[in-house]
Formats: sequence, C-alpha cells, structure tokens
Amino acid sequence: MHKTMRALALLAAIIFTPCYAADENVASKNMPLATEALEIYRTAISMRTVEGQAQVPVLANFLADKFRAAGFADSDIHVLPVGEAAALVVRYRGDGSAGKKPISISAHMDVVEALPDDWERDPFTLVEENGYFYGRGTEDDMAGLTAVTYAFLRLKAEGFVPNRDLIIAFSGDEETTMLSTQALVNKYRKLTDSEFVLNADAGGAELPEDGGPPTSFELQAAEKTYATWELTVTNPGGHSSLPRKDNAIYELAAALLKIQAYQFPVVQNELTKAYFEGTGKMRKDEIGTAMLAFAEDSTDQAAIDTLRADPAIVGKLGTTCITTMIRGGHAENALPQSATATVNCRIFPGVGVDVTRAALEKVVGNAGVKIKSLSDPVETDPSELRDEVIAALQKAVDSKYPGLTIIPGMSSGGTDGMHFRAAGIRSYGVNGIYIKSSDVFAHGLNERLAVQSFYDNLQHWYVLLKAIAGSK
Repeated sequence: MHKTMRALALLAAIIFTPCYAADENVASKNMPLATEALEIYRTAISMRTVEGQAQVPVLANFLADKFRAAGFADSDIHVLPVGEAAALVVRYRGDGSAGKKPISISAHMDVVEALPDDWERDPFTLVEENGYFYGRGTEDDMAGLTAVTYAFLRLKAEGFVPNRDLIIAFSGDEETTMLSTQALVNKYRKLTDSEFVLNADAGGAELPEDGGPPTSFELQAAEKTYATWELTVTNPGGHSSLPRKDNAIYELAAALLKIQAYQFPVVQNELTKAYFEGTGKMRKDEIGTAMLAFAEDSTDQAAIDTLRADPAIVGKLGTTCITTMIRGGHAENALPQSATATVNCRIFPGVGVDVTRAALEKVVGNAGVKIKSLSDPVETDPSELRDEVIAALQKAVDSKYPGLTIIPGMSSGGTDGMHFRAAGIRSYGVNGIYIKSSDVFAHGLNERLAVQSFYDNLQHWYVLLKAIAGSK
C-alpha cells in the first residue's frame, strides 16, 4: 500500500512540474520507419485474424520475419502455436546494467469478427479517408501492436541497447478464449518472466468533442473480472394455437427485465477514488463535479445517478451485468420449448464471482431459470503503482501533450493484463491512443482511428520504451 501512496504522491508532484517534449521528432508520416509501420498496420488489418480463420499464425510469422530482417536473432524470436491461434515472443537483449528483471510488452494479434456486408467499407482493407484510418482492428488492437513493433524496429535500427531485456508478448486470442495469453504466462513463462508488463491494449486519453487537448491520461492499473452466464428456461411446448400460461420466452424475458432494472452496489477502492478525484479536478462540467463529490462521499446518491448515466463511467462504480445475446423457440407455429440468454458481467475487484452469481439468482427469483457459467473467470487485484512506470509514461505523454496529468484508473473491459496479474506479474495499460468518444467503434461497425492518432502512438511507444529502459 505504501508503494501505491508514494506513486500517487509522485503523480501530484508531476501535475505542478513543467514538462517538455521528450523527443524532437514530430509524430507524422515523415518519422523514421513510419512508412514501414504503416505497411505493417495495413498488412495486419488485411489478415482476418478472427476465430476460425487460422490467420493469427500467419500474422505472427509475418511479424517474426520483420524482426529477423531488423537484426533480432532467431533464438530470440518464438512463434508459439496455441490451438488454431499462436503467440509471438521477441526478446530485445539489454546490457543488464539496470540489474533488474525484463519488462514485457503485451498486445493482441486477433480481432473481433466483422461482417463485410454490414460495413460501409471492407473491414479487412485499410482505408484512409477524411483524416481517419478505417478497418477492423484500426483501434483494437492493431494500433497498439503496430506501435510496439515499430518501437522495437526503430530502436534496433538506431543501435539502442536497453539497460534490461524488453520482451514482446503478443497473444493470439484475446478476444475469445485467451488461451494463448495463459500459455505465455504459464507454459512459456521462461520466455516471458518479467518484473511487470506494459499493456498496449489499455490506457490513453479522451479528446474533447469540440477540439483541444485531453484533460488527463489514464494509466490502467486494474480491470474488472470478466464473467459470462447463460440463463435458460425450458418448457414442454406445444401447438401455437393452444397457448399455455407458462411460456419459456416470456419467463426468460421477465427474468431479463429484472436484471435490467437491478443495480449492483456501488463500490470504491483506493484506485478508483484517485481516478475520480484526479479526473474530477480536470473536468469543468457536471460530470467533473459529480466525480469530486463521489470521491469525497461514495454514498452521494446525486453524484452516483449522474455518473451512472454516462456509459463511459458507469462501469467504474461497481459490478455491471448486461444481456448480450438471446435465442429461443424452434418454429413459428409452435410454443417455445426453450429460451436462452447470455448475460455478461464485469465484476468489480474484490466483489467475487460467486457473490455476483448469487446476486443474479436472487434478482431473478425463479428456480425455473437455470444459470450456467460459460467462462472461467480470472479474478485479480489492482497492480501497485510504480514510480518508474509513471515517470517513463510521463515522458511519452509529454511528447504529445507536455504536462498532461496521468491519472490511474480501472478498465471495465478485459485485457491480457488479467492473466499477467493472475500469474503474479503486474500489468499497466499505457497505450498512447488519443481519441474522441464519438470515434470509438472498437468491436462495432466501421471501426476507425484518426490518422494523427496512429502516428502519435508510434511516437508514444518509441519514447516510452527508450525512457523506461534507457541508461541512467
């Protein structure tokens, strides 16, 4: 706990300390190796690295060839098959002068499925239009993957020798089973054992809709537990002309409406308190006022109501459960013999999976609704903040927005970081994406990323890795 408080004190000091750009290069297509980075980005997006397409190993080998061509030894490059997917490990050898264990950098090579017929453009062709890059994975997570790859290639080309080993640990099924991530930290632990992980699938800053700089940069130091349950109601069914009072679809619908109406208890921990307090001071709006009030008093109902009304914030107040899929019936002229819904929950650290399931059972209040787990939840504690991570991240942030405040936070979504934390390796989401809320289409239609944000992230990772593993 004392380490966290010391790091939070460093954050406070940084707020009032003048900062200057850490690198004279301007983030643009004219940066060293930027053309190659764009080609890697374009190629990665063209590969349909979704479940069932067996394209992740193809991408892993494509990247491995890039590292070999850049001068990384074959013995330091590992393409590791995991089912139909693969993981990629690349070690950047340091001189050991830091006297510390390596640092790993995580990102994922797979993407969520995208149906071309639903999109305005081919989701697996990178399209540059009106200042944006369009395509599946432009944000999640080919931008992070490309930026980390770029940083390794550029630093290698410049002859940079880190003071400790840096290890790329790219997973191949983060969007589905995360088996490759588990393999990285368990089966292949000798290749990835690290003091901590820098995660390129979390972190960043929200840009104001009306322009200008962001109010702060969020460092992800925790994430909620991902858990999914299937709710099923069965019934003898029958002919649709002879309706029964007990109907599987209606019974399930009633249960789902109860879940919709239920709000899990509000929870606050040291990390989220720091997030609300720090972000609230930066925001000059109703949300900022509510954040400060909630940080001061986590029972302030007016503040809670205001924050819960914002989809980007509600997940930071406690556990959330939402229905994401539904199916039922077997014929239009028959009573449904079964109806099933998928309920996905994001559980606040420390609340517990069993407690959340018990809450769902109590809310539904119907023994006829059977609840079955569809996932193997991984519960993790927040990562203690580290001075060296914050200091290096500040240099990277300063390369775009000098003096921008870093605020520790918790992700509502799940990332590979959960498995590193579960294996005893602290994880920090530090990706340098600056994006407007209205531009966030990860997992959705017409995913896009501002062209400038792509180049900003290249610069971000180059500065970050050089800062955190450079000579003192």
